Amino acid sequence: MKPRDDAKEALIRRKAIALIVRLGFDGFSMQKLAKDTGLSPSTLYVYFENREDLLLKLYTGVLEKFEQDALAGFSETMPFEEGLWLQWKNRFKNICKNPTEYRFYEQFRNSPLLRHQAPAPTAFRNAMNQFVKNAVRSGTLKQLPPEIFWSLAYGPFYTLVKFHLDQSSMAGTPFSLTEQKLKQAFLPVLQALKP
Repeated sequence: MKPRDDAKEALIRRKAIALIVRLGFDGFSMQKLAKDTGLSPSTLYVYFENREDLLLKLYTGVLEKFEQDALAGFSETMPFEEGLWLQWKNRFKNICKNPTEYRFYEQFRNSPLLRHQAPAPTAFRNAMNQFVKNAVRSGTLKQLPPEIFWSLAYGPFYTLVKFHLDQSSMAGTPFSLTEQKLKQAFLPVLQALKP
């Protein structure tokens, strides 16, 4: 068995994500990945059992990095406005630094490859849940079903991110998201969430 090499594994992961974003899941194969990385197909199987194992590990890796970045400087005890604004900024910073990984994450999350089941508890999920509970308890956030809260709190953010990554608005005009534009969207979101 060939020894593992962290640099090779990072190359495989980076190239696989780029290929999937470009070709989609149907167009992606281990053979194409081997060709794109310049490695033999057998080398890929030193790091990943099969295609499904690779895809799941890519998704998990991107998700873990996103969650880690989202928690930078964040505390579940922060005042609601401050904490939600920090979430918007942290998420935007991660997406700007990792646009291909974000596109991959969105493709995977919206594919049948991810079976819809209760998400496993993570430090990120626990912190977000506690943050929302604290805000409701302190009277700074309306009590809402989780789906409604998420739609109001993050729906506008992710729509603006899509325009930013596409570099185009719905009308086809050039669009770039700045912190000022982000804040312009954030303030009405905050108003909608206040009791």
